[in-house]
This record gives sequence, structure tokens and C-alpha cells, in this order.
Amino acid sequence: MDFLADHNLPFALALGAMLLLAILQLVGLGDFGTDTDLDLDLDPDVDGATGLMGGITTLLGIGRVPFFIWLIVFLFLFSAIGISIQGLAESLTGAPLYTWLAVVLSLGATLPVTATLVRPLARIMPQDETSAVGLDSLVGRRAEITTGRAAAGYPARAKVRDRHGHTHYVMVEPHEQSSEIHEGEQVLLVRREGQTFFGMPLSERKLAPIA
Repeated sequence: MDFLADHNLPFALALGAMLLLAILQLVGLGDFGTDTDLDLDLDPDVDGATGLMGGITTLLGIGRVPFFIWLIVFLFLFSAIGISIQGLAESLTGAPLYTWLAVVLSLGATLPVTATLVRPLARIMPQDETSAVGLDSLVGRRAEITTGRAAAGYPARAKVRDRHGHTHYVMVEPHEQSSEIHEGEQVLLVRREGQTFFGMPLSERKLAPIA
């Protein structure tokens, strides 16, 4: 079976994306899942939508592990199941299925299998790497620069604990354009723009460091 044939192309692309994400995770650049959260805070007036969204994400296993890890598992299974479906079709009928049909069948099988596999995976992963809180809830909390030097336009990696005591890793720039924050310094997160937080060194605010 030709892995790169047209009828296998969606699954080949999914496998390639999975490998790329896995490499990024291994080298420490893949912070999309372990260092950030899905910001699902909805307006309190739409409780029905919130409940529906929560039910769907729970059913799919999203939230049990960091989303980045969930996505890697999903892409791998989607690729493996899709290629297996096409291989089985070729062995039984002498020809693969239409690509769109194989994609639909693979997607339908991948979602429940992914949800099943991430449950035991969640039990063996460190539980302080993810949380159900939104990113905005981290504003006003104290963080510590762990890697690099933060300057205007050059964020550095920092760790911060949410209200539950869970650890998150975020990218931080100085709130003041002229400031620099060095590795090991502690900051107060004062605002957020996208995935970047802006902080003020505790020494500038004359605040006691985190115990």
C-alpha cells in the first residue's frame, strides 16, 4: 500500500503534523497544551451553552490531559485508523474507499478511541501542568521568570500558580517598556495580550517575594 497515495494523503498529513508537534514538545517549544489553557470562560447568561460545551469536551476527553497532548494522540490515531481502513478496503475490494468517506469513518472512530486512551494517560501525568481556569484569572498573580531575560518585545518563560495551586508556564514581558526582568526574578502579572502576559518586578513594587 502506498502511504503517500492520494487516498491516504489526509492521514499522511495528520501523521506529519503529529510528528512535528511531538518534536516541538520534546524540545520544549510546544507550550500550547501544557503551558496554556483552553480559555472556555463563557458569559454567565449562557449557562446552557456552557453546559453543552463542558459536556462535549468531557465526552471527548479534552481537559483530562493538556490539549497539546490530546491533539498528538488524536492525530496519531486518526492517521493509523484511516490508513488501516484504506488498507482493509483494498484487501477486500481491490480498491480504496473515496478519500472523504475514509476521513469520515476514521474521524468517527478516532474521537471515542482518543477519549478512551487519554483517561489512563491522565492518571500518570503530573497534575500540576494543567487546570480548568482561564488565562485571565492569572492576571494579578505573582510569577517567577524561569528561562531567559524579559524585555520589551522579547518575552521570557515564567511559572505562576493559579488559585488552585496548579502550576502554569507563561510568556512574560515587562509592563514598562524600559524595564528588563532577569531569570529568577519575581513579577506581578498586571495584564495579558493574547498569549503574552506583562509583569512588574516585585522589587519595583516593593512587594514581598513569593514564599
